[in-house]
Amino acid sequence: MQVAIIGAGNFGTAVANIVSGNGVPAYLWMRDPQQFDDIEKYGENRRYLSGYPLEEKVTPTLDLQLAASKSDLIFVTVPSASFREMTVELAPFVSKDTYVVSGTKGVEAPNLSLMSQILEEELPDCPIGVISGPNIAEEIAGGHFTGTVVASRDSGLCDCVQTVFASDSFRVYSSEDIYGVELGGALKNIYAIVCGIAARLEVGQNTVAMLITRSLAEMSRFAEAMGANPYTFLGLAGVGDLMVTCTSPLSRNYQLGFRIAGGRSLSEAMDELGKLAEGVNTLQVVHEKREQLGVYMPLAEALFHVLFEQGSIDEVVSALMTGEQQADVEFAKPTTWSAPN
Repeated sequence: MQVAIIGAGNFGTAVANIVSGNGVPAYLWMRDPQQFDDIEKYGENRRYLSGYPLEEKVTPTLDLQLAASKSDLIFVTVPSASFREMTVELAPFVSKDTYVVSGTKGVEAPNLSLMSQILEEELPDCPIGVISGPNIAEEIAGGHFTGTVVASRDSGLCDCVQTVFASDSFRVYSSEDIYGVELGGALKNIYAIVCGIAARLEVGQNTVAMLITRSLAEMSRFAEAMGANPYTFLGLAGVGDLMVTCTSPLSRNYQLGFRIAGGRSLSEAMDELGKLAEGVNTLQVVHEKREQLGVYMPLAEALFHVLFEQGSIDEVVSALMTGEQQADVEFAKPTTWSAPN
């Protein structure tokens, strides 16, 4: 077994270390020669995951053809904005038997294409899948107990990912709901920005709990309209990822919201952060799609007004406290449960 990770950001680097720590050789591909030279010199990815040496079986490379053509399993972990371009570049070097898995939590503008849909379009002969969950790269690299979800319609792909990932500190669960798992990873970034704003405003824990819970309701509502299973959001790829991203200072989207609530403009906050916050792009695309589908998402809409229409941060609180008071859990089926008499 040989694995390639396409994209040497913090998560891609953490994936490379997990795989190679299990004894599986892994290519870690990057485009930037400067980054490559620095990794070769210092033995770690100081730009994105400083302080965590690369495992012995990780091979950094600038040679995309080498990494792709020699590998049985490929993880693509580049940002969503460049995902299609990267997949097109990758295509000539990938055989039809190669498993290709997206580790990118985002969507493509303007039509809200998911990364799995891009893989299906550009690599139509390959078995494809996605991984998503509460997977903060720094914690994975530090050996903290972590779980993720691999979703695919190909059971062999799921088995393969579970084999190369599973360890004493990393658990991999499986799902067939590719779109649900993927939408969980993308949508939660929107609400992490909201929770970063709330943290800077020093709201109480009651408020945080309500924010996260109503965020989950919006996410599952939107996902069902997109053809995903809303029950997927009760697992690691939904509530698990939402919870960690909305509460951890290590989350880039949380940090973005925190800075904006401190008086920074969106561009200033992004410049200070120095790393891509996928929630900004996702919010713009979801705003358009939500209107087309007629999905009720007051928190997401309030954040859109704040980031792109010079709205007041108070709108986020207003959206939380003045929204419709309907069913608490919209997808509880009376056919499977009923209240006692």
